Amino acid sequence: MSERAAVLLLAHGTPDTLDEIPEYLRNITGGRPLPDSVVEEIRHRYSLIGASPLTQLTLEQGRLLAEELGMPVYVGMRNWKPYIADVVARMREDGITKIVAICLAPQNSRTSVGLYRRALFAASGAMRIEFINGWADHPLLADAFAERLRIVLEPFQLDAGQPIPVLFTAHSVPCRTIQTPAPSDTGAALDPDPYAVEAKRTAALVAERAGVQEDQWCFAFQSQGMSGGPWIGPTVEDTLTALHQQGAGKIVLQPIGFLCDHVEILYDIDIAFREFANKLQMELKRPESLNDSPLLIAALADLARKGLERLA
Repeated sequence: MSERAAVLLLAHGTPDTLDEIPEYLRNITGGRPLPDSVVEEIRHRYSLIGASPLTQLTLEQGRLLAEELGMPVYVGMRNWKPYIADVVARMREDGITKIVAICLAPQNSRTSVGLYRRALFAASGAMRIEFINGWADHPLLADAFAERLRIVLEPFQLDAGQPIPVLFTAHSVPCRTIQTPAPSDTGAALDPDPYAVEAKRTAALVAERAGVQEDQWCFAFQSQGMSGGPWIGPTVEDTLTALHQQGAGKIVLQPIGFLCDHVEILYDIDIAFREFANKLQMELKRPESLNDSPLLIAALADLARKGLERLA
């Protein structure tokens, strides 16, 4: 049987309706129950944005990538439909034998990318897999974010008559999940989790391409969870407060760990962080998410082509 290759985009997933939120949250926590107050708060956030467009936007990214590559592109979600295992089963039925898997979380982490990897390999059987672990420093990714940033920042600064600080963000993760683990059973030391370093590396590349000076941008981790235990920081709220105390009255906030609109952008940034900034009498603007950005699709295509070469 001849080999047939395809690309698989991996994403977080999001519920289609408010009633699906409890089951969706159980998928995220591995079945561990969350307090009713947490479930209701998340339901409330989704209700304020109408619905998360993540699934439809990711499917559209897959369609555009398939068009660019001229080959099949599938989309699988870790925490909701279409589940990774179901999509891999469909790929097998379609005769796919080789997969280039790209996680739509560019910054590598055991907490995020590692979970996608395990879900894929658990379902793939004898299929050959080329898994892209991280692509935080891909030049086209930085170009895509910088393009979006300049559209907002340049006229904002022109109106203000002075430089405006840029706050880059990525999703926070629990401290315990990225701490350097103990040596393995073989005695080999395991590397520290690269997530925080890679997130800040992406931010630095975007700032450089957008012409933002080093002293005009900073970094924070957003959307800390409501579960127990510390999460990595600094938080957006603490960073906005510090910028306010330094005299900043305007701010551009750009998340560089997310590739399309979803609840952590449409609620956390556009509603919660904007309200927080308003209370500080700061004007907060956010660049458009990448969504269907041609530069993003070009970055994904480059990753896919190089992955296919390694599978050849």
